[in-house]
Amino acid sequence: MAARQRLLRPLFAGVLLAALTASLWSQQVDPHKLKPEDDVYLIGHRKVGSGIDFYSLKKEIALGQELARQVEQNSVVIKDPVINEYVNRLAQNLVRNSDAKVPFTVKVLQDDSINAFALPGGFFFVNSGLILGLNEEDELAGAMAHEIAHVAARHATRNMTKGELLSLATIPVEIAAGPGLGGLGVAEAADLIVPMKFMSFTRAAEREADWLGVQYLWKAGYDPEGMVRAFQVLEELDKKRPGLFDRAFASHPQTPDRVAASQREIATILPPRSAYIVNTSEFNRVKLRLAKLIEGAKVKARQAQQTNTPPGPPVLTRSPNP
Repeated sequence: MAARQRLLRPLFAGVLLAALTASLWSQQVDPHKLKPEDDVYLIGHRKVGSGIDFYSLKKEIALGQELARQVEQNSVVIKDPVINEYVNRLAQNLVRNSDAKVPFTVKVLQDDSINAFALPGGFFFVNSGLILGLNEEDELAGAMAHEIAHVAARHATRNMTKGELLSLATIPVEIAAGPGLGGLGVAEAADLIVPMKFMSFTRAAEREADWLGVQYLWKAGYDPEGMVRAFQVLEELDKKRPGLFDRAFASHPQTPDRVAASQREIATILPPRSAYIVNTSEFNRVKLRLAKLIEGAKVKARQAQQTNTPPGPPVLTRSPNP
């Protein structure tokens, strides 16, 4: 009987801790007062990504498939089954705990630049440089969750739709201006407006991806601070080695106000957990395996380059004097 009580004591303690945590959170935030997009218990059943969009999910997937084909034609895709299985499993866990409405295809690229990008339709690429640059699994999960959030919110196709609408809106103005220098000036101004609008959409999209990514991290069991730490680590790396970031990834590192917003939302909206996944031994093993694979590939490339070096110009030598 005493042995049984000793076995049950940790279980009772865990139940009590969970109840106490839920009670404290309910005193801070009333779940019934949360907006649907802020309620993590509704993830997967929310209207994330809704709004004007000229692209159906079928068209979005077709677009992403074509773009992914181009990426693979111009990149080195890592074929190692252990690395691929780990990265794919990590990504699919986050996708299952997201609002994404499309299946994800995940591939790792052999590329030293720090980057990860999810194309429309769920075609997701992670550079080896990103994996090797981070310290813990929740940081990698954070960077990936941010990208998954872009797909879940359909940022690419919604921004393309807004761009098309803006282009259409400038047509009556150009017609009214008529031909000649006046009309040309209006057309040039309109061309400048569209990129500026895209920039503002991009900043808004980044903020939304921050918040959704934090939610997906929490739902998948990771420390939601992992995303904040990931971008802080990457920002420090970029300071030490300028140009390390892929240009497409340059807008991703969080500014101080975005960091503060994420931390505020973590503290006030996410229900606390008694424990989070921060790092795993598998992440460390895969990172080491990837580093060895990349180094081996570079050694082979150098050897091949030396072998294929064309001979220099012929050297004329004098015959010895008789």
